[in-house]
Amino acid sequence: VQLVESGGGLVQPGGSLTLSCAASGFTFSTYDMTWHRQAPGKERELVAAISSARCVTNYADSVKGRFTISRDNTKNTVYLQMNSLKPEDTAVYYCNAQRGLRNYWGQGIQVTVSS
Repeated sequence: VQLVESGGGLVQPGGSLTLSCAASGFTFSTYDMTWHRQAPGKERELVAAISSARCVTNYADSVKGRFTISRDNTKNTVYLQMNSLKPEDTAVYYCNAQRGLRNYWGQGIQVTVSS
């Protein structure tokens, strides 16, 4: 099983980034997918979620209206489009796949919002 994040980096406040998470080794379309983040000195927090069946989405209040989660089951990939980025969005972002007791994590990717 692998979850590989990409698309992170340094961006100025107000800018945009799109994170991708490529999955392999499991039946991607049957798993709920989430993005989490962890800033230095803080606990890991849920940012966005998308369900396996009807692609129902949910967002943390702090990112609502700015971030969009989506998935492409033909490419086994989940995305996080991040707009209007703020310095407080700086964190390591993690992709997660879950179905029942099965729970897989990516290695994480750094997003830094700074001028």
